[in-house]
Amino acid sequence: MANATVRVRFCPSPTGNPHVGLVRTALFNWAFARHHQGTMVFRIEDTDAARDSEESYEQLLDSMRWLGLDWDEGPEKGGPHAPYRQSQRMDIYKDIAEKLLTGGYAYRCYCTVTELDQRREAARAAGRPSGYDGHCRELTDEQKAVYEREGREAIVRFRMPDEPITFTDLVRGELTFTPENVPDYGIVRASGAPLYTLVNPVDDALMEITHVLRGEDLLSSTPRQIALYKALIELGVAKAIPAFGHLPYVMGEGNKKLSKRDPQASLNLYRERGFLPEGLLNYLSLLGWSFSADQDVFSIAEMIEKFEIADVNANPARFDLKKAEAINADHIRRLDVKTFTEACEPWLKAPHANWAPEDFDQAAWEAIAPHAQTRLTVLSDITANVDFLFREEPVEDEASWQKAMKEGSDALLRTAREKLEAADWSSPESLKNAVLAAGEQHGLKLGKAQAPVRVAATGRTVGLPLFESLEILGKERTLARIDAALAKLTA
Repeated sequence: MANATVRVRFCPSPTGNPHVGLVRTALFNWAFARHHQGTMVFRIEDTDAARDSEESYEQLLDSMRWLGLDWDEGPEKGGPHAPYRQSQRMDIYKDIAEKLLTGGYAYRCYCTVTELDQRREAARAAGRPSGYDGHCRELTDEQKAVYEREGREAIVRFRMPDEPITFTDLVRGELTFTPENVPDYGIVRASGAPLYTLVNPVDDALMEITHVLRGEDLLSSTPRQIALYKALIELGVAKAIPAFGHLPYVMGEGNKKLSKRDPQASLNLYRERGFLPEGLLNYLSLLGWSFSADQDVFSIAEMIEKFEIADVNANPARFDLKKAEAINADHIRRLDVKTFTEACEPWLKAPHANWAPEDFDQAAWEAIAPHAQTRLTVLSDITANVDFLFREEPVEDEASWQKAMKEGSDALLRTAREKLEAADWSSPESLKNAVLAAGEQHGLKLGKAQAPVRVAATGRTVGLPLFESLEILGKERTLARIDAALAKLTA
């Protein structure tokens, strides 16, 4: 049974591809709700018809499902506060706006864009705050009639109180905003379309959200929303003001906030590369939060058990791709072998595979999988690591060939071939001893001796453990590839 004292929401706009900063926000809300046995509300803010798309909406839902961030109320689930798409709630916002106007909490503003710009410039020149100056706050009916006869369109502005607003941010502590820095603001466009500044807090109020956990970029809108909440409480629409916690920026290259346009910001990139949801979420949780001083790798269940919003650091967090990859590699190694083999399957098929489907050998794959599991950073790495097993010939990598095939490599390969032909092919250790003996015969240590053999058999200078790979490749195919390499060296 969900704990009614904690209700959080994740409310993205369906514009473009989901990005990692958005996922971090979803994760923190979800972990907080699960830690407190609370309710996770998934709401779609799709009031911007010019930018929103159904494709992005479907991507958001698919991404949340892939990540395992389940929700208790929202699209596909329903709930007591449906609908959960703002585009289907327009009558609600219209009704609330009228109540705010009638109650004197809001007013119609007839100022043109040109007039607003001119007054802002004048305020800046005089060293005053350049926000809205309240020009239409106290218009008489006669003044309104004049503006309307001129054909002016009016937006609806919320009337901010003439007193400081103080609240305790769950991440940043007590904050105070003075009236001159939080002027009256628009809540409804001249077209009648409601703005984010109205719909977001109205939905939070009606859905009884108790904790608003969101990005630092929205901090400046919080005093506005608190004032609006107070009005909604007086109107009988809202029951209480939620607690606010503003999550730190995620920084990219050059100490700049990671934006949607940054290549490493796209969630799809990590999914396509074969990050595990658990690995990616583990890393993203560290962008502003810490599991413990000496542990960076943990399960999502462990995170839920420890997560508290008060432990989030207010300082900006830097996105480090290398660390994200290292943590993902740790999660790959934590999988049982069966789960690992199944997780790799998409990268063993078209369009990723560079071999014919009929050449794929399930038994060979299952034999090599445990050796591959310890070497991968992301699941997509598997294709290049095992393709030598499923191709008639290994990938031609000229750089690897030039690096491994030094002067005298042909003589070494001939000796290695002789030793391997006589070896016991049921034991990787026997194959290792064969190559070791060939190296000793030519005055080379194992590392130098095995390089030409690896490139001949697999096409690459680095890869999975060589002698286990040769055992699975088999005696006949290994010797045939060494023969082909010798033919190329002596051509």
